[in-house]
Amino acid sequence: MLTSSKRNSVQENHQHHDLIQSDFLDSYRNLTIKTMVMLEWLAAHCTNAAYVLKIDSVMLVHVPNLVKLLLDPGTAEQNYMTGLVRWHSPVMRDPSNKFYLPTDIIAVPEYPPFPLGRGYVMSLDLPGKILQVSTQIKPIFIEDAYLGMCLKLLGISPTNPPENTMFIVDPVHPLSTCSLSKVIAVTTTSIPQMTGYWETSRGPDAEC
Repeated sequence: MLTSSKRNSVQENHQHHDLIQSDFLDSYRNLTIKTMVMLEWLAAHCTNAAYVLKIDSVMLVHVPNLVKLLLDPGTAEQNYMTGLVRWHSPVMRDPSNKFYLPTDIIAVPEYPPFPLGRGYVMSLDLPGKILQVSTQIKPIFIEDAYLGMCLKLLGISPTNPPENTMFIVDPVHPLSTCSLSKVIAVTTTSIPQMTGYWETSRGPDAEC
């Protein structure tokens, strides 16, 4: 018997033919596998695109603001990755911590810089480059930190967005109209909240 989630996926794919599936267990510990599958698909099928946005389902995306960022002359067209970048993020050594990793898995005390996995943008030259160097790096289950490790091997650093209000992972709700007018991606707590924020962001008063 299909679960409601699987049933919805079957219906979605039957109607829109827009789901990509791979042969692995979809679990938190396998997020890095999921991310690498995504990069493989992008490298194989999206060579004519310029950028890709990776986003979690809990995130509201303000598409006009995203397009504005990507069309800005100051936005790099290659070796570009942005989002809410974590700099000098320590490797967790406490076994009780959800993100614990022992020194035999990763010896350095902190991760290279990486954008948090809830939402980030990358130029489409990066998937192939990341895949190429990934064979030289022992994978870890923290997928966004793993991408940062791959970027470091490539000699590439992620870029902070022009404004720190563009990617908000831990917002204080409710968000103001001013905040919604600047955001590209923001975490929401429910579908009604996401819908409400989207409607507000499109309204005539959606500005500071």
